[in-house]
Amino acid sequence: MKVNFTRMMRQVVRTYGPKEALVNFERNRRYSFEELHQLTNRIVNMMRGKLGLTRGTSYLCLLENDNLSLLHAWTLLKGDAAAVLTNLHDAYDEHLWQADWIGPKVAFLETALVDRYYQAFRDRGILIVAMDPLPEPRDGVDYFWDLLEGVSDADPDVENDAHEDILLYRFTGGTTGRGKCAQYSPDIWLGTSDSFYAEEDALFRETTRSLQLAPLSHGAAIGVLPVFFRGGTLITMNVPDLGAWCRAVEAERVTLATLVPTMLYRLLELGGADDHDLSTLETIFYGAAPISPSKLEQLQARFGNVFVQVYGATECFQPVALLAKRDHLPDANGSLAHLASAGRVARGVEMRVVDDDGNDMPDGSVGEVWVRARTTITGYYRNPEGTAQEFENGFWKSGDLGYRDARGFLYIVDRKKDMIITGGFNVYAIEVEGALNTHPAVLMSAVVGIPHPDWGEAVHAEIMLKEGSAASEGELLDHARQKLGKHKVPKSIKLVGELPLSAAHKVLRRVVRDKYWSKTERHVG
Repeated sequence: MKVNFTRMMRQVVRTYGPKEALVNFERNRRYSFEELHQLTNRIVNMMRGKLGLTRGTSYLCLLENDNLSLLHAWTLLKGDAAAVLTNLHDAYDEHLWQADWIGPKVAFLETALVDRYYQAFRDRGILIVAMDPLPEPRDGVDYFWDLLEGVSDADPDVENDAHEDILLYRFTGGTTGRGKCAQYSPDIWLGTSDSFYAEEDALFRETTRSLQLAPLSHGAAIGVLPVFFRGGTLITMNVPDLGAWCRAVEAERVTLATLVPTMLYRLLELGGADDHDLSTLETIFYGAAPISPSKLEQLQARFGNVFVQVYGATECFQPVALLAKRDHLPDANGSLAHLASAGRVARGVEMRVVDDDGNDMPDGSVGEVWVRARTTITGYYRNPEGTAQEFENGFWKSGDLGYRDARGFLYIVDRKKDMIITGGFNVYAIEVEGALNTHPAVLMSAVVGIPHPDWGEAVHAEIMLKEGSAASEGELLDHARQKLGKHKVPKSIKLVGELPLSAAHKVLRRVVRDKYWSKTERHVG
């Protein structure tokens, strides 16, 4: 089946033309539906005509939300080249590895990053497009807005195969030191909107004004098209500054926002938050990390029953489970025990909880969570081994261990893959261990998530040094900072004489982790 997204967008424009569609809060740019349509037509026509970004090519985006919003769904779905959306906060070496994995023709960069990436991208034959003016011209670097001069705003009218053509690549957290590359077709994107609309809460309306502080390159991406198709307004911010967030909510009359639990906790403690009118907020999405039930109670007392928890994954481009507003209230028996869940399985999602042999487990029994939906990817780019290991008959094997109760609530109790979620970021233990173990004094390490009142989990490492070697905890932390993105660097390190080992001499992370969680119930949202 073919799909022409330009026609879809034109139909939305016919309905909402002069209404505000996109606001870049920090750059103070505003676009109506008609203006956004015309601008994204020009961007696609420029990319195809001037940069040669057509089918079979790709482009890398290292961008803040304001600039990324111009190259997001409404642009990439109109064209036929594939966008590579990366986490701006990943380490430099990780970005280069991702570029090598995909082989993009063009990289769209924040101008402040040009100096750092210039030579590496030039060596790889990647043309650089800077989103803001350069202090002075440089060979191989174009200025985005200059490229748009004189470009037609005519509809591109590109047709893509809804299921076969890949228009987006995103990298998961690395389970073996590097992430896997998820690939998305147009229909996966379009299915995201339908999945939200199928839920009982009418979360998106023409009056919706959605403020996105979380990176649009990751989980926040699923909220773009649902807002757009309903005639709402997307408002972007770049810097996680809660004071600025409060000012934006008040100034822009924000009705919907997305924050990870860490930011919600800090919002409770933010001096001056009460000086701003936040009463327009109707819905606050949270997820990506466990949340404290006691702090959730405080948040509801402050903001009312406006919270919706979302449980999802890169491999399934929609909410897999939702804890709706009504589910944040006591049940018929007055119990709030279900707040420890990840919510009820979302509409349109097939979920299995299976044992090690792939057999379905009864309600209440723990097994691995498998997910299949219209928005589930079919596999990883250039990774047949990972695809074969993690996908079966259209189901993605999440690696999360959990159980479902009789009312349909999903409880995640552990992670098969030793993933740590800290402040909304996914960190895999083996990647951090790999970085620590490159220090010449380190014999082996065990990295685990330990309880933290704000982040849900904090990255912690226990390290054995080589006999006769010496290294301080500070030295090891500095070493990790040179190897890892800042959210992956351990918050704490403990030097130990021994680490627990299996019969095969593998480090038993669970034994290390259990020391810290023995008096705390570990819930994963």
